Amino acid sequence: MIENKKIFYENSIVVGAVINNGSAIIVNEFLDELCFLAETAGGKVLRRFIQKLEKPNPKTFIGSGKIQEIQFFIKNNDISSVIFDDELSPSQQLNLEKIFRCKIIDRTGLILDIFAQRAKTSYAKTQVQLAQYEYLMPRLKGLWTHLERQKGGIGMRGPGETEIETDRRIVRDKVSLLKKKLSTIDKQMSVQRGNRGKLVRVALVGYTNVGKSTLMNQISKSKVFAEDKLFATLDTTVRKVVIENLPFLLSDTVGFIRKLPTQLIESFKSTLSEIEESDILLHIVDVSHPNYQQHIDSVDVILNEINCGDKETIIVFNKVDKLKNMPLKNSKTKIYISAIEKLNFDFLKNTLYEKVSKIHEKRFPYNNYLYPKIES
Repeated sequence: MIENKKIFYENSIVVGAVINNGSAIIVNEFLDELCFLAETAGGKVLRRFIQKLEKPNPKTFIGSGKIQEIQFFIKNNDISSVIFDDELSPSQQLNLEKIFRCKIIDRTGLILDIFAQRAKTSYAKTQVQLAQYEYLMPRLKGLWTHLERQKGGIGMRGPGETEIETDRRIVRDKVSLLKKKLSTIDKQMSVQRGNRGKLVRVALVGYTNVGKSTLMNQISKSKVFAEDKLFATLDTTVRKVVIENLPFLLSDTVGFIRKLPTQLIESFKSTLSEIEESDILLHIVDVSHPNYQQHIDSVDVILNEINCGDKETIIVFNKVDKLKNMPLKNSKTKIYISAIEKLNFDFLKNTLYEKVSKIHEKRFPYNNYLYPKIES
């Protein structure tokens, strides 16, 4: 008889701010995503708090009235963590911890915590550890005294939980060692990429949880891990794909998210280099999500940050099976599909074939006769 493992969720609240005539509707949408992030990390969100501010309080981010409201709720409920949608300064985080006497986590810390949970390979773990240590560095003052009375959970995985005695010098040494380790692995991966030859490369990019890995499995007929959770995949997976008789490489990359921590972008540079070295990007979008346009914009921002904003891109609107009565007009730059039901896959494959073959003709002019064009 198999016993069901009981899952314990940490009671949490989330906090957002409408700053300088911002939109309360948009902030609420952001908090919807923050709640999803918190639940992914193992939290149970009991309530959300929103405050209108002309500008954040430099000491506590939110104002005294909202602090009292949150204090009252914490006192009457078993709250373990307060999660802010905006990034807090080290002093704001420390001051709030003293006031609320529980864990204070900002969006960056929460995303880093989820990455720490999701990292499976040695390479991914090293990347996440580096990002965590760099995030912790300016927060070391007063951090360990507060950690001593915590019991783990959200925001406490990785270096924070296991190395309470760490000081700045040790953390700096750790960062240096991790960077050297990543540098060695990056060189090895660069050699591996070089050994793949000049095959045309196509990279799947997009917001987290839009179905990239599912699409990867369908196109390449492989079994890449796919799950309906945020950041289910951290390691880049590369597969050789053949459409008709035309081969190319298809890579599945880590999902992006709004306000992706700069520490992660920096430490995942080698993973993101698969995008930099690609010839074509398939930008996967969950068209059933109410904020899909904001997701597109967030991905575009990150692509520009890594100098990939001008690459040839096909926008693939996924999960059309969840839509009702929406006109779907395919083109060579925008394609509507369902990765689960393989809807419009022939159009997607034909479009990919045409774009890959054009690059292939320029790169391998001597064997073009091997790859006759197929009907669209």
